[in-house]
Amino acid sequence: MDSAYTAPPEVSRYQQLALIVGVVGLLAFLIGAFLNVEQFFRSYLVGFIFWVGIALGCLGLLMLQYLTGGAWGVVIRRVLEAGTRTLPLMIVLFIPLAVLGLGHIYHWVHPETIADEHARKIVEHKTPYLNTGFFWIRAAAYFALWAVLTYFLNRWSAENDRTADGKFLTRLTKLSGPGIVLFVFAVSFASFDWVMSLDPEWFSTIFGLLFVVNWTLSAFSLVIAVMVLLANRKPFAGVVAPAHFHDLGKLLLAFIMLWAYFSFSQYLIIWSGNIPEETKWYLHRLRGGWGYVGIVLVLLHFALPFVLLLSRDLKRNARTLAIVATLVFVMRFIDILWLIVPEFHRGQLHFSWMDFAAPVGIGGIWLWYFAWELKKRALLPFNDPQLQDAIERGQHEGH
Repeated sequence: MDSAYTAPPEVSRYQQLALIVGVVGLLAFLIGAFLNVEQFFRSYLVGFIFWVGIALGCLGLLMLQYLTGGAWGVVIRRVLEAGTRTLPLMIVLFIPLAVLGLGHIYHWVHPETIADEHARKIVEHKTPYLNTGFFWIRAAAYFALWAVLTYFLNRWSAENDRTADGKFLTRLTKLSGPGIVLFVFAVSFASFDWVMSLDPEWFSTIFGLLFVVNWTLSAFSLVIAVMVLLANRKPFAGVVAPAHFHDLGKLLLAFIMLWAYFSFSQYLIIWSGNIPEETKWYLHRLRGGWGYVGIVLVLLHFALPFVLLLSRDLKRNARTLAIVATLVFVMRFIDILWLIVPEFHRGQLHFSWMDFAAPVGIGGIWLWYFAWELKKRALLPFNDPQLQDAIERGQHEGH
C-alpha cells in the first residue's frame, strides 16, 4: 500500500468509539434475550435488516460506479469497497437469526397456530416456498452470490493498484454488468423472504425494487457522511472538492426521489385495487399511531431533503450536505421500523427498547469492522487513470 494514501489516524479513533458503543449496545440487547426471547429476535431482525442493507447497498453502488464511471465514484470507491467487505460479519450475524429465531418471527414456520382459517389455508398453500429448509437454501444462495461479487470486485481492484494493468479495470466493468442484474434479483428475493413474509398472506411486486433502493440509499447516505469526516484529511485533502460533493448531492437527491416513487407507486396500486388481502398491510401502518410515523417519513425522508438538495450551494457545502445525509440515514432506520414492527403489533404504535438497542449494538460492531477494513487498503485507487481526471475536475470546478 502506498503510504501517501493510507487512512488518517482519526479512523482509528472513530473505530474505538464504534467498538465501545457496539459492545455496550450488544450487552444491553443480550440482556433482553433473558427477559423476552420473542421480542429479542424481532428486534434482532430490525437491526440485521438495517445494517446488512448498508453492506449490500455499498455492493450495488460499487458495481453502478464501474458501469457509469465518473469522478463521484472514483473518490468514494474505497469507502464502498470497505463497506462490501463487512459482508462476512453479516453472514455470521445471520446464523443465529436463521437457526434460532425463525419460529419467533415468522407465522409460516408454524402455520397450524394461525387462528384464522382462511389465512391458515393461504399460508399452507405457500409451504412449498415458505418452509425452513428452502429458506436456508435460498439465503445461502443469496449470500454466496454477494460474496462472490464482493471477492472479485475487491481482488481485481487490489490487483489494479499493485500492477497498474488496465485489464483488471476491464474485468471489473464486465463483471458489474451481469453482477448488478443478479444483485437486484437476489436483494428482491431476500426482501421477500426476510421482510415481506412477515405477513405471508400479503404480496407486492414492487417490494423487491423498493428494497434495492432502500438499501442503496442507506449506504449512500452513510458514505457521504464518511467522506465529509475524511475530506479535509490526507489522502482526501486536495483531492475531494466541492464539485465532488455536488455530484454526491445530486445522486442523493435522485435516490430519494426514486425511493418516493416506488413507495408511492406501491401504495397507489394497492389502495386503488382495494383487495382486502393487500390493503390490510397498509391499514396496519396507518392506524393506532403508525400513520403519524408515515407522515414523518413523508416530511423528513422526502419533502425536506428534496427541497434542501435542490440548492446548488448546499450540495457543494460538505457540512450541510452531511447534515442532510445524516437526516436521511436516520429516516432510513425509521422506515425499516415502519416496515417491520407493525407486523408484530397490528393496529398499535408500540416500540420495545430492544428495537433500538439491537441496531445500536450491531451498528457499533459493523462500524468497527468497517473502519478496520478501511485501514487495510489505500483510500484512493492511485493506479486508476480516472483518478487524475477526478482531481482535475475538482480543481477546475473550484476556481
